[in-house]
Order: sequence, then structure tokens, then C-alpha cells
Amino acid sequence: MKSGTAAARIAIVGLGPRSLGALEALVAHLADSGCRVTVDVFEPSDAPGAGPNFHPDESPLCLLNIPFRDIAIRPPAFSRAGSFAEWFARHTGEQADPDSFPPRADLGRYLQARLDDLLDASNGTITIIPEQVVQIERRDAGWQVHAGDQPRALYDEVLLTPGQPETAPNDQLSEWQDHARDTQAQLAQAYPAAQLAKRAQDWTGRTVAIRGLGLSTFDVLRVLTCGQGGRFDAQGYHPSGHEPAAIYPFSLNGHPPFPKPATEVLDARFDLHPSEVDRFSQAMAQAAVADPDTARAAINATLEPVVTRILTDCDATVPQGAVADWLHAEWTDAGSQEKDLSPMDMLRTGIALAEGSRAPTTGYVVGQVWRKAQDALRAGYNPVETPAETAEVLVGFDEGLKRYSYGPPLSASHELMALIDAGIVDLDLAVDPDFTLRDSGWTLETGGNTARVSVMIDAVLPSPDLSAIAAAPVCTLVENGVLAPLGHGLAARTVPDGQVLDERGRVVPRLCLLGRLALGSVIAVDSLHDCFGKSSDRWAKGVCARQTADS
Repeated sequence: MKSGTAAARIAIVGLGPRSLGALEALVAHLADSGCRVTVDVFEPSDAPGAGPNFHPDESPLCLLNIPFRDIAIRPPAFSRAGSFAEWFARHTGEQADPDSFPPRADLGRYLQARLDDLLDASNGTITIIPEQVVQIERRDAGWQVHAGDQPRALYDEVLLTPGQPETAPNDQLSEWQDHARDTQAQLAQAYPAAQLAKRAQDWTGRTVAIRGLGLSTFDVLRVLTCGQGGRFDAQGYHPSGHEPAAIYPFSLNGHPPFPKPATEVLDARFDLHPSEVDRFSQAMAQAAVADPDTARAAINATLEPVVTRILTDCDATVPQGAVADWLHAEWTDAGSQEKDLSPMDMLRTGIALAEGSRAPTTGYVVGQVWRKAQDALRAGYNPVETPAETAEVLVGFDEGLKRYSYGPPLSASHELMALIDAGIVDLDLAVDPDFTLRDSGWTLETGGNTARVSVMIDAVLPSPDLSAIAAAPVCTLVENGVLAPLGHGLAARTVPDGQVLDERGRVVPRLCLLGRLALGSVIAVDSLHDCFGKSSDRWAKGVCARQTADS
């Protein structure tokens, strides 16, 4: 900005929970700082604020993996919506069950209410432009944003919040796309689930495979069963006759994730003491700026006593060195501790652990502790710049533990078991099957078991690999070296306030990025709570600081 009296012009590309949280933080900071801005938000969706993952029109069969009791996305002071539980009670006339896992669409409607409150509080300084941004380029006086047919004045700053943009398919998926295009085989995406449900109406009696065995797979299973008229109750699954004849989920290891503890009482066993939370934050702050070996040691030194305490409190036997050995295996080869468990054994074990009918294992405790320490971990990691080698190690550890820390509701695991008992789902081919392409679909084979399927559903979330991004404007920024990966398997380099570092490690002035495509520069980003956390505050403070410096 050249003038101390003019308002800074900011463009935000994408409007979902991440940018909603950033805008709420900005409006709150503007009220305190006296800075002046105008904001144009470019978002073509009919549900800005909710984003595609929480679209209000999405199938009610798609559930959050967070129970009501743990949803703590506190609204800013100017918002009238209140907490999610309060909003839910007002709009449904029912009190939220703290142990239930609400539909993602309900959360989307709540986020839309938060957006309405934000726009009212902004007094006309925020404008939503329903256009897709196709290019961003630096000009001497600012940033030019290309969207639609109307030329726009230059912006002083741009914030990118792309979520998970479209990626180029990997070799396997690309081959399958060609195969489906040239034959009678059908290839479908897990989301939007409402669209999948419509396609599934034509799959009665057919055989279906699901690529992936994570959280999305549970949504897909409900769409293929309850979405076609079936129902679950305490006795099991009651088919409607409109389901596929057989469903074959698979992944590299064939292991379903561990469900979260079933009740608040069971979950409380894994609560951290305030002093332990502080130590986690301190340990992560130390680890984030250290070499990989020192980082591992700092995290282990904090985890081991907490995990040992909880195991002991739960009357589990804790042999000398057992926790250290488990952590060493996890750092070295995540998930190797369970490699001898079959998919069915993994499912049964997870159910027993979540129900509390089996004493917690070391891995289950580590995962729940890691889940409860997420805010503290972000507080230590995200405000600093982490060396690439250390970021790879710490992010890899966090990603590996998601099989515990990002687990589904226990009800989802019970549903999977009920579908297996009903003969609809089969896990015999769940472990990294081989594929043969056929005119009518695919043949899956592993361990001497084979199955022919005519429908393949992709339920795998792509990694935030910048080189694979196919959507504008991110792909062009990557090609031009404006966005550059921090390291192998990591996403873009950013500084703590969100400003981007280019391929030479130089700050790209006033171009910021928040969210999943900054993984490595920040940690634990695949979380609703992170969208409304300190990263948004740091970005908002940075905007005000830069405007003040220009005044």
C-alpha cells in the first residue's frame, strides 16, 4: 500500500472452513488494531463457508469422525451462532448427544450460519465473488487475480485456501480411468456421496470394490447399503435387496482404522494432565527446530511416561521398555507392530478396545494421547520453521498414527462387522490385491482368493503432492516455482504467518497459503479444529502488521 489512509485490498481464493476461520480471525483483529481492509473472496460453490466436505446437501449418511463432545470450534465474539451443540439444539429442538457423531451436512449448515454472521459483522468489507480463479500473477504494484470476464484492480495481498484441489491421477488410477472409458467397467468417486448414491441405484446385485479402507470407506459402505434402503439395528444388518451382491474394500495393508472410545467415560481414561499438555507443546517446539534424531528423542521422552501412566491406570501390564520399543517401531516403520494381524483380527481388536472390553494396548494409548495433544503439538510446531528432514520425520509419525488418532465412530466398525456377517462385505481381498483388467471390470486376487468386480469406487484421499496438483491456480504457481515443496512427501514451504517461500527459499511478499497444501510447514492440518486455530490468527495478525508497516 502506498497510502496510510486507503484500505488494503485482499483476495482470498476459496471459501470453506479454512478461509472462514481466517476471515473470522481477521475481522476480530481489525476491530482491535484499527487496520482497514476490503476482501474479495472467490468461490464458485453454492455453499461457501461449508466447502465440499461439509456441503449442506451432502448425504446424511456421511458422518464426522468427531463426537459432539469434542467439537470445539468456538465462534468469535461477534457471531450469533453459538457453539455447534447450541446451534444444533436450536435448529432441531433436540439436545445433542455428546457421544454421537453428527452428519457432516449438519456441520455445514452451522458453518453457513457462521458465515452469515461474519458477513453481517464485516459491514460490507467482505464480498463473495462466485467465480473460479484461473490465474494469479505478480505485478509491480500488487497481485492480479484472473477470474471470470471482468478485469479487477490489483490486490495488495492474496490468501490461498485450496483445501484438496484436483490432482492428476497416479498410474494405476489413470489406467483404470482409461479402462472404464473403453469398456463396461464403472469407476466412481466416493464424493459427493449424494451423487454416488444415485449411481448405486444401478448396482443392485453387482460386485463392487472400494479402493481404500479409511474413513471415507465407511461413508461409502453406508451409501451402498442404508442409502439403498437397508438398515442397521442391534441384531445386525437388514438388507433391502437393492444393495450390491458383494463389496470388497482393500488397501495396502488391509487394516481398518481403530475406532475412537465409545463413551465420554471411556475416553476420559486418555485425558492428559495440564502439565503433560504443556510438556507436549514444549517437546514439539524443541523437536521442530532440531535434527531428526533429537526430534524423535524429544517426542519419545514426553510420550513414554504419559503412555506408561495411562496403561498402568487401566490395569494393563507394562513390561520394562515395552513403550519405548513400540515407539521405535513406529518411527522406523509405522504400523509394523500390527503387520501380523489379519483384517478381521484388526477389526475385532479395534472394536474391543473402543468398547473397553479389552485393556488398552500400547498403540491404542499412544494414538489417543496423540489425538488429545493435537492442539499442543500444533502450538509447538507451527510457529517455527522446521528443517525439511525433521519435518519429514515428524509429519510421517503424525500421519502414521492417524489409524488411531483419526479413527471412526465405534458404530462404523460395528456396521462393517454387521455387513461382513450378512455376507455383503468381504475382507478376504483387503490386503494389497493384484488386478487384472477385464471387459466387464476387474479381477482382484490376493492370497489365493479371487473376485470379479464390475464397479470400482475410489475412496483414497490424494496426498498433498504439489507436482500432482492439476487445478488452477495452484498448478501454475508450482510450475513457475512460486510454490515449492518443503521436502520429500511434503507440501509447500510457508513461514508461520502463512506467507509462501519460493523454490529459492525467498518470501513471496503478500502471497499466503493456509491448510493442507502447506503440510510440513505446518502439522496436523487435516483437522476441523485447525481451520479455526492459531494459524488463522497468525495470518490475520500478519495482514495487520503489514498494513501498519505500509502506513
